[in-house]
Amino acid sequence: MVTENQTKTDIQKKRATDWFARLRDDICSAFEVIEDDHKGALANQSAGRFERTPWTRETDDEAGEETGVMQGGGEMSVMRGRVFEKVGVNISTVQGTFSEKFAKEIPGAAEDGRFWAAGISLVAHMQSPLVPAVHMNTRYIVTTKSWFGGGTDLTPMIPEETDTRDFHAALKKVCDAHSVADYKRYKEWCDQYFFLKHRGEARGVGGIFYDYLESGDWGADFAFTQDVGRTFLEIYASLVRRHYNKAWTDEQRAHQLMRRGRYVEFNLLYDRGTRFGLMTGGNTDAILMSMPPVVHWP
Repeated sequence: MVTENQTKTDIQKKRATDWFARLRDDICSAFEVIEDDHKGALANQSAGRFERTPWTRETDDEAGEETGVMQGGGEMSVMRGRVFEKVGVNISTVQGTFSEKFAKEIPGAAEDGRFWAAGISLVAHMQSPLVPAVHMNTRYIVTTKSWFGGGTDLTPMIPEETDTRDFHAALKKVCDAHSVADYKRYKEWCDQYFFLKHRGEARGVGGIFYDYLESGDWGADFAFTQDVGRTFLEIYASLVRRHYNKAWTDEQRAHQLMRRGRYVEFNLLYDRGTRFGLMTGGNTDAILMSMPPVVHWP
């Protein structure tokens, strides 16, 4: 028998899943237009296009012994072009049961380890060292509790004060427009989260990070999460266009490749999304999509 709460939850899951797919489509379309419009140093190369690769996964009992059994799937969208050296925009919807040990780390899963999760994750590494790299993800997770989380942060290879100011101003504006959001808290959370402890330095110039958003008004939480995605696309596309036709030097490119190493170090050592995906038997290629295509360490 389907209860009223179950029906409501199923509707919410579908709305969230549909939104993540629609946002993916909007981002991919906008980024391909940027590829078409480029007139800079690599304009003689072909404009990039996204290649989409669906995936499905179902862990067996042995594979899921430590973390539980996960099934579901998603779609990777990856483009390598003349503006975006490598950009991935992934969506996924998975469900399963956490192991007793892993369930203790997840809100609402300690007594009932069943879970459902959907989301979108994006990382862009750029050809030009003058165009900042960026990360964005938003997600919706359901155990016996349910919540939204996500955020976006900017990682310039060569910091530009105007870019940093405009990026944060856009994020503050979207937070201020929603009563469930708190820009100051989310900015501080981002600064603390995207910090390389072993180097004592920030990964980039920050942004916002939020998790466990469960205000009691699902619609308000969802509306904020949607606007985070829309705001990201608007501000980041404008930053790319601000710089993508400018010339750069070999020294700037070398510095970019060195700074990319910080991205790798953070994602492998600290990133919770990477850990969650690997620990629940997710698609390894999709999880490690965030890795830059070329990196130099000093």
